[in-house]
Amino acid sequence: MADSAPANAPQAAAETAGPEVLYEVSEHIATLTLNRPERMNTISGPMLNQLTELLLKADRDRDVRCIILTGTGRAFCAGLNLGGATKGSTGLEGASTSTNLDLRFTPPTVLFNLDTPTICALNGSAAGYGMDTALGCDIRIMADGAKMAAAFVKRGIVPESGGTWLLPRLLGWSKASEIIFTGRTLTAAECVELGLASKAVPEAEVAATARALALEIAANAPLAVQASKRMMRMGLSEGFDEHVHHVFLQLLPLLRTEDALEGMKAFMEKRTPQFSSK
Repeated sequence: MADSAPANAPQAAAETAGPEVLYEVSEHIATLTLNRPERMNTISGPMLNQLTELLLKADRDRDVRCIILTGTGRAFCAGLNLGGATKGSTGLEGASTSTNLDLRFTPPTVLFNLDTPTICALNGSAAGYGMDTALGCDIRIMADGAKMAAAFVKRGIVPESGGTWLLPRLLGWSKASEIIFTGRTLTAAECVELGLASKAVPEAEVAATARALALEIAANAPLAVQASKRMMRMGLSEGFDEHVHHVFLQLLPLLRTEDALEGMKAFMEKRTPQFSSK
């Protein structure tokens, strides 16, 4: 795979990471595109690995300040590839039947632990694993005709990719229970009303809306944005006193960065800051 574009390059050519995931970096934004439109971007085993590798690649790239995850075609992601499931297999190549599963390098776990902010641009509907993947991103922008389908119990399974952890925290126990236990499908308008998506826009505007938001994020001090995300993640399992202590420990090294000095100077000089991730 080609290296990311240098910081002064206005555009970067699209890079295909195999046939099923596309990867592009430009203007400090990495865009990962699920690319199985003929199968509504259902996730195959190789696709899981590619997605994990590219998420980690973007997170390691100091030039990348925001990640957009989207899809091609009429769906964002219709779930896992269940082609072999009815024949007694999971349909995922290389899947293990061991009870000691290592899920540290699977997309849901990787998404949760990324320091780089993530935006899911739902070009179309998300179901099952696709819904969990969308919920695993920090921010969601939906096409106004898209839906989220929590259809797990209708298939005899559970939200296996983070949904049982994410939904109660995003919605509260009662509403999350209603959606999960009924296997309900939510419209884009319902997702916005519930807070599962930031906004719903016409399908033709999804990519541009997500990119405009990503550029707004990328204009800020990257180290401070990443530290803020780490603190938010830690706060999910900490008490207030412990959390404030950890925030202070994050603040001390940030105050010694070039970006902190630049931010303060730019404020005093009434100009737009130019951050360098240093």
